[in-house]
Amino acid sequence: YVYDGDTVEVDMNGIPEKIRLIGVDTPETHKPNTPVQCYGVLASEFTKSHLEHKSIRLESDEINQDRDRYGRLLRYAYTEEGILWNSELIRLGYGRALLVFPFTKSVEFESIEKTAKANNIGLWASCQ
Repeated sequence: YVYDGDTVEVDMNGIPEKIRLIGVDTPETHKPNTPVQCYGVLASEFTKSHLEHKSIRLESDEINQDRDRYGRLLRYAYTEEGILWNSELIRLGYGRALLVFPFTKSVEFESIEKTAKANNIGLWASCQ
C-alpha cells in the first residue's frame, strides 16, 4: 500500500509494516493540518504506479536508525528491476534529498538532487 511518495506499507511475512524511505522527502499529501503540497499527488501516484502490489527489496542503512519517531522502518527500497526507488524519486524530481539525518548515500542523493534542480526536472520546474 502507498501512503504517499515516500511512505509505503509492506507485507513482511503476514505482518503489515510501514516503511519510510531513507533520504528522500516528497511533498505532503496526508500530513494533518497541512494542505496538499505542490507535486505531492504526482509523487504519490508515481510511487503507487511503480510499487503498489509489487515485490520490493528493503535494505537498512548502517549509520541510520532502524525506525523513526513514528515507528516506521527506515529503509532503501529496490524495485523488482533493481532500481533504488529512494534515489529515483529524487532523480525524476518527485522529491528532494532529505539530508538532516545521517545516511550512507547522502552525498549521492545530494548530487542527484542538484542535477534534477539544475535541469528543472519535476517539482523543480513546477513548484515555488
